[in-house]
Amino acid sequence: MTDKIVRIGGASGFWGDSGVAAPQLVRRAEVDYLVFDYLAEITMSIMARMRAKDPNAGYAVDFVAVALKQVIREIAEKNIRVVSNAGGVNPKACADAIRALATEAGVEIKVAHVEGDDLLAREEALRKAGITEMFSGAAFPDKCWSINAYLGAIPVARALDAGAQIVVTGRAVDSAVTLGPLMHEFGWADDAYDLLAAGSLCGHILECGAQATGGLFTDYQDVPDWDDIGYPIAECAADGSFVVTKPDGTGGIVVPGTVKEQLLYEIGDPTAYLLPDVTCDFTQVAVEEIGKDRVRVTGAKGTAPSPHYKVSATFQDGFKAVASMVIGGWDAVGKSHKTAEAILKRTRRMLAEQNMGDYTETNVEILGGEAMYGAHSRTRAAREAIMKLAVKHPDPKALSMFAREIAPAGTSFSQGTTGFGGGRPKAQPVVRLFSCLVAKTEFDVKVLLDGTEIPVAIPTKGGFDAGTIQQPDPVVAAAPDGPLVTVPLLAIAHGRSGDKGAHANIGIIARAPEYLPLLRHALTPEVVGDYFAHVFDGEIKVDRYDLPGIGAMNFFLHEALGGGGVASLRTDNQGKAYAQIMMDLPVQVPVAWGVHEAFADDAAVA
Repeated sequence: MTDKIVRIGGASGFWGDSGVAAPQLVRRAEVDYLVFDYLAEITMSIMARMRAKDPNAGYAVDFVAVALKQVIREIAEKNIRVVSNAGGVNPKACADAIRALATEAGVEIKVAHVEGDDLLAREEALRKAGITEMFSGAAFPDKCWSINAYLGAIPVARALDAGAQIVVTGRAVDSAVTLGPLMHEFGWADDAYDLLAAGSLCGHILECGAQATGGLFTDYQDVPDWDDIGYPIAECAADGSFVVTKPDGTGGIVVPGTVKEQLLYEIGDPTAYLLPDVTCDFTQVAVEEIGKDRVRVTGAKGTAPSPHYKVSATFQDGFKAVASMVIGGWDAVGKSHKTAEAILKRTRRMLAEQNMGDYTETNVEILGGEAMYGAHSRTRAAREAIMKLAVKHPDPKALSMFAREIAPAGTSFSQGTTGFGGGRPKAQPVVRLFSCLVAKTEFDVKVLLDGTEIPVAIPTKGGFDAGTIQQPDPVVAAAPDGPLVTVPLLAIAHGRSGDKGAHANIGIIARAPEYLPLLRHALTPEVVGDYFAHVFDGEIKVDRYDLPGIGAMNFFLHEALGGGGVASLRTDNQGKAYAQIMMDLPVQVPVAWGVHEAFADDAAVA
């Protein structure tokens, strides 16, 4: 096996990430590839609306106008190759813009783009086929803004094989921009599933940029120099192992905890992480610190993928408006609640008088009153708060009336009302996500390299069988013994949370191996469900999965985000704060562990 090492820099985690990443990785490190992730479901709907207004729009303009513009000459000089899903719903236009940029900079670069993921032109056929939502069973939407399949890494690899220096895709799974280069560099076959799983894990670690190098880390106090945080680099070997690091002299930190947290970010069942090219099992992954800011990752396993692509459509479901105001003084939280109730009661009466119908959904959150903690809030006596009131309605005229009735609170209701958050709120479309499965045989995936079409053969047989998935043997749950003390979960664990559509996940990692049996005893699905009872849209349903390789558990909270994304009226519509909220959950631990000493104000000896 070759001893070649391929160095891949993760230069973007979302559309809107910092413009410092690409220059940092190109000028302060040695990389063979730059990979950029830009897309989310809501991003696709925004880009689709852009394309509807302008046939040359519909891609992440920042990728060309900011990231590449800063480094296009150096990329050409150093022969750094670039892969990005910045193409959105118009990868051809993105590729054309890159060629224009290269011409302007006086450099020659071969640019390829991937086509085949966009199904919007086949909307009516999909509807007539009776396709239903893969989770809820709901019928296909009446009118879609975007319909895109999650393509995999094979077309990226074929583009690189053909000599492309820059490859642009539309909707592809986030990890494909990393797996594609590894398939190309090492010649990994499309059925070498363990290697494909390892490459996909590498892509999963890189796909959110600085989240792997100290960004969003639980122990934030240990992370230096946020202003110059280093973006991640993966040093990849042919056997699938890789080392996570960052450019020398940059801020941030790479330790096992930062990598483990990113591994758990936005996943469901870790034994069956479903991707177009492979079904991944991350339960036995090992994470080892091998030097300063150097963490080695091994142990991913893979099996055959599904014969289907996951397809995500976005559609409009009415409108929403969000109002906010600052309320100060004694019992600010109570006054904020009373203000919101009065506005809702008044506007509902006005809607009824005009025969406009009631709101389809409302949400009141008092920020500063720990609204995200529900019954666990400890700041009911706050002396300043932000009343946040959000409503949905099918008719934007109803929301215009709602918007007019916010300001009168400044003279009609509570003393201390001020700060009307940016003026009168405006009606915005509610964009919902519809996910389904479509057979891979229905797709014509191809690469176009500077105008030359390159067909791409995608394996369509699949082979994934959910019935064959076996959960790993977890550590045995063990109750604590001896003298005990109650501490917040933060004392013995750290974690990361995120969203999977309308669902949330919370990954919890033991700070030491000896803590894991107690954590598994204390953190049952029932305990977690009860602690987060206030976030569920309906019945409380929590799944717990074990990852013994990294000493962790993953909790999947079904329907816990109020619809998720921009369809949700909540402040935390993606579950970003859920792990932090869970860090306050009280657990009993042996006094002998000594972990309570750092939490003297919160600890209680039993």
